[in-house]
Amino acid sequence: MSVQLLDINPRELKFTFELKKQSSCVVRLVNISDQYVVFKVKTTSPKKYCVRPNVGIIKPKSKCDFTVTMQAQRSASFDKHCKDKFLIQSTVGTSGTTEEDINPGMFAKDSGKYVEESKLRVTLVSPPQSPVLLPVNGVMKQEASNETSVRKDKLLSGLAKEVEDVKSIPGAEELTRAKDLESCPSKNVEPIPVKDVEDTKLKLISHVEELKSKLNELESKLSEADTNIMKLTKERSTNIQEKEKLKQELAILRKSGRRVRVGFPFLFVCMVTVISLTVGYLLHR
Repeated sequence: MSVQLLDINPRELKFTFELKKQSSCVVRLVNISDQYVVFKVKTTSPKKYCVRPNVGIIKPKSKCDFTVTMQAQRSASFDKHCKDKFLIQSTVGTSGTTEEDINPGMFAKDSGKYVEESKLRVTLVSPPQSPVLLPVNGVMKQEASNETSVRKDKLLSGLAKEVEDVKSIPGAEELTRAKDLESCPSKNVEPIPVKDVEDTKLKLISHVEELKSKLNELESKLSEADTNIMKLTKERSTNIQEKEKLKQELAILRKSGRRVRVGFPFLFVCMVTVISLTVGYLLHR
């Protein structure tokens, strides 16, 4: 069988390299065959990248997207010609196959099954100098993923809470009123002492620094959560492999059907008979 199963776009993954920031890339798989296709994604650097989902099944003439996320890098070793690679394995499956049924044995070439393999290169791109919406892999990304939206909601809710805390700081309202007086002075309103205004400014500055530190803590917690998710995914795949091994061993034991011998061996019975005859003969003599 030499018919192409999947059409992959893009063939080159481009990630924006920024310190302590993640970068994601979406890959689309299109099943151009008339059969169900099972796929699996591998990488040479599993600790550096997170693939979701890394296995799946695609209906005939259908498509499936998976997201590759490069973890936040802590060192500034930027190399445009990255040596990391991804391998997409695909083979023909059945209509009743689920993601839990997918195991490494499906992609073994020694079984005589046709396995299609496609390699993807990785390229690192320097970040833009201005915050302009840029296309990812040549396609403008209009909708953010659910995971990104959840993170944004958490950050926004945290910021809203901190803004309320800022408003509750003693003297914040006085500082705002002082600025209003500077822009619209009135003869009937007494000016606020300069010392009080300076104290309020210092308090606000210290609180802003506190907010920045809390934001940094949130980012570190998000990266830690991604790492934990990757560990759980690996543990799940390991458990699936062990489960398949146990099933195979159980099937082999059932087929072998070894019989357990019951009673004494024939040679032992013969020896006991000869000894008994000899003793009897000697007693009667």
